Amino acid sequence: MERKHMSAFSLYQTLSTDAPSPGTKPSQRVMLDNICTMWQKVIQWSAPCSAMASLLHEGQCCMGDTALDALLADLANVNNSRERASKLFQWLVNPVPAKSFFSETWEKKPILVQRKNSDYYKGLFSTAEFDRMLRKEDVQYGVNLDVTSYTNGKRKTHNPAGRALPFTVWDFYENGCSLRLLNPQAFSSTVWNVLSILQEYFGSMAGANVYLTPPGTQGFAPHYDDIEAFVVQLEGKKHWRVYNPRWATERSTNFNQIDIGKPILEVVLEAGDLLYFPRGFIHQGDCLPDAHSLHVTISSFQKNSWGDLLQKVVPVALEIAMEEDVEFRKGLPLDYLTYMGVQNSDKADPRRTQFLSQIQRLMKKLATYSPVDAAVDQKARDFFHDCLPPMLTPEELSSSVQGASARWEHGQVVDVGSQITAQTRVRVLRAGCARLCSDGEAVNLYYTTENSRVYHKEELKSFEVKAEHTDAIEFLIHSYPKFLTVGSFPCDSTEDKVALAELLFERGIIHTAEPL
Repeated sequence: MERKHMSAFSLYQTLSTDAPSPGTKPSQRVMLDNICTMWQKVIQWSAPCSAMASLLHEGQCCMGDTALDALLADLANVNNSRERASKLFQWLVNPVPAKSFFSETWEKKPILVQRKNSDYYKGLFSTAEFDRMLRKEDVQYGVNLDVTSYTNGKRKTHNPAGRALPFTVWDFYENGCSLRLLNPQAFSSTVWNVLSILQEYFGSMAGANVYLTPPGTQGFAPHYDDIEAFVVQLEGKKHWRVYNPRWATERSTNFNQIDIGKPILEVVLEAGDLLYFPRGFIHQGDCLPDAHSLHVTISSFQKNSWGDLLQKVVPVALEIAMEEDVEFRKGLPLDYLTYMGVQNSDKADPRRTQFLSQIQRLMKKLATYSPVDAAVDQKARDFFHDCLPPMLTPEELSSSVQGASARWEHGQVVDVGSQITAQTRVRVLRAGCARLCSDGEAVNLYYTTENSRVYHKEELKSFEVKAEHTDAIEFLIHSYPKFLTVGSFPCDSTEDKVALAELLFERGIIHTAEPL
């Protein structure tokens, strides 16, 4: 007998009736049994969710339902920033093991994590914090906040000019408009902290948008994006539909409902749930009639493909090849316009085959002239410009230039001046906060410690490094997370070693093992 399709709404309502009454407090064993029973029904009625059932068994490496503030406090005590980032990502996708996520899901398919724990992401952001921002911060329409609606198949943006004040913003909301906060990290220290840690895990900028949607409304047309998206449900609930990609279409195109077919995944996210979908997958979310929705979409890997790297490699490789290899400078056949081009593409001409064969041979040879490391450094510079500055832990703050004890006290300046010696133990502040790159004849050190929390508000930070200091800086970067004595730097003299340490300390690139 053929099974009937059950919509997400019907499925959600069916599962909701099995939940214990508010007055009961089931044991952990009973709760686990209820979750397993619930997922048996999900498997029965919704094939796309079957992957989650296996993950419930696979995800035995759970970190537990650690509150975010407690987790961040614990992570601040982790000595290695790479390990810190790994632990935070595991918490984000828990109970799915990070290893299986990247081998089976990343860039391949959507995945749903339902937790039945509304407090799992509590503390990341809230509607109350949104309201506080509108009252206390300079939130600008179009820069920090978008007001949108999607009705009768049409999406509209309703941004006035100037500052977004509560009187107007909440009036838009009450009239069915969605609110999208474009850069919450500029206003929320918790979001800033989370993203600044995760960006080191991804090796790519980690961004976030917050979406507040009124009950019974939809703010955006079906569309897709060029980012890997982690939809974190913070409050209320939202109905989501995800569709297969349409690779031939342009990025972020809005679609009509009739153009996208049936969803491959249809779910209702509640507070504490997570939905991941790769770039290119079409998606849309709408609110149920009985609840608002607040979610944050954490994103990464924008313009971080092989193609993006090759865009930097190929032009330079061609310049080098044409300068060094006479084959690339040989003239085209005199008559190539008579048999090549679109108007000649259907011709059965042997000269076409020979021409295309020569192109393929030159393309293959071009790889030998490709300055891959230099192109990777260009990508790294772009990443460093995109990066958020690190949010310092209490230990990092007390042992870095930002926590230095120089101050005005009793009518005079005290504790000023360099106290770094050859015996001072130092290391780079974070594993990914500094990078040496060759720029022609000069070598520059790029760093993120003086970046802004507002995207590209500051210029890319760098300074030229003396030739005699490059080995010492490489030594420092590669030795992380170990602390090294300044005296162990591979420089010519003690004065040189101390001067380099002072320069790096003043830029916030290194910190000391003990406060100065």
